[in-house]
Amino acid sequence: MSLDFIIAAIITVVGLTTPILLAGLGELVVEKSGVLNLGVEGMMLIGAISGFGVTVMSFNPWLGVLGAAAGGALSALLFGVLVLSLNSNQVATGLALSIFGTGLSSLLGLSFVGRITPVFGSVFPTGLSKHPILQVFFGYSPIVYFALIMVPLVAWFLKSTRAGLILRAVGENDHSAHSIGYNVIAVRYAAIAFGGAMAGIGGAYFSMVITPMWAEKMTAGRGWIALALVVFAGWRTGRLLAGAYFFGILMALELYAKAAGFSFMPSQFWAAMPYLMTVVALTFISSRGNVGASAPACLGKPFLP
Repeated sequence: MSLDFIIAAIITVVGLTTPILLAGLGELVVEKSGVLNLGVEGMMLIGAISGFGVTVMSFNPWLGVLGAAAGGALSALLFGVLVLSLNSNQVATGLALSIFGTGLSSLLGLSFVGRITPVFGSVFPTGLSKHPILQVFFGYSPIVYFALIMVPLVAWFLKSTRAGLILRAVGENDHSAHSIGYNVIAVRYAAIAFGGAMAGIGGAYFSMVITPMWAEKMTAGRGWIALALVVFAGWRTGRLLAGAYFFGILMALELYAKAAGFSFMPSQFWAAMPYLMTVVALTFISSRGNVGASAPACLGKPFLP
C-alpha cells in the first residue's frame, strides 16, 4: 500500500464525511431543542439545488453557499410553522418535508441539467494545497474546514453559553423553561432554522464540490445517515464527529472496493454497506436498552403552553 494511495484514501474519506457531518451537527442542535425533524434529506436536496442555482447565475460559489443555507433554512422554517405554530405531528411532517424536498429539487433542477458550476479556489497557497503530502491537510474545499470548525463551535455553544443552556433547557423541560420567561417557540424556531441551514450547506457540498453539476437525488440518502448518526452519537458532538468519519470510511470502502474489482461480492452490497451498518449500529444501541437515555426529554413532543 503506497503513500499516494493512503493520501488519496484520506482525502476521499474527508470529502465523503463532510456533508453528513454538517447535516448531523444541524440536526443535533434541532433535537437538543426538543424537535425531531426527519426532513434532513429533503433539506439537503433543496440546499443542493439552491446553492447550485445561485452559483451558476452569480458565478460566485460563496454566494452559492449562502443560497444553499437560505434554501435549507426556509424549507426548515416551513416545517417549523407546521409543527410549532400548527402543532402537526413532527414525524409525519418531517417525512413529508423529505418527499417535498426531493420533488422540488428535481423540478427546479430541470433548467440546470448539463450545466457546470464554478468551483471554489484553494484556501491555502498552491504550494500547500497541491503538495503531494501536505494536501492531506491543506487541499480541501472551504466547506470542509467550515464543517470541522463547526464541531467545536457547536460543542462550545451547547455547553458554555447562556443561549446554549436555554436551548438545552427548552429541550429537557419546555414547561419549566416557559415558566421562567423563556420563549420556547422562538428558541425552537431558531434551532430549526440553524439545522436547515447546515443541512442545506451539506447538500450544496454534493452539487458544488463532489460533482459540480446537477443530478436528481444526488444526496443518495445521506440525510437519513445523518439522522441515525445523531442517535448513534448519543447527542454528543465529539461522538458525532467520530461516527461521521466511521460512515465516511464505509462510503469510501464502497468506491475503492469497486475500483479494485472485488468480484466476490456484488457491487450492490458495497453500495448498501453504509446503510446496512446504520441499521446494525442502531440495532446494537437499541439492544442495550438505553437508546433514549441521552435524548432530550421533550424530543418529539409538542409544546402546549
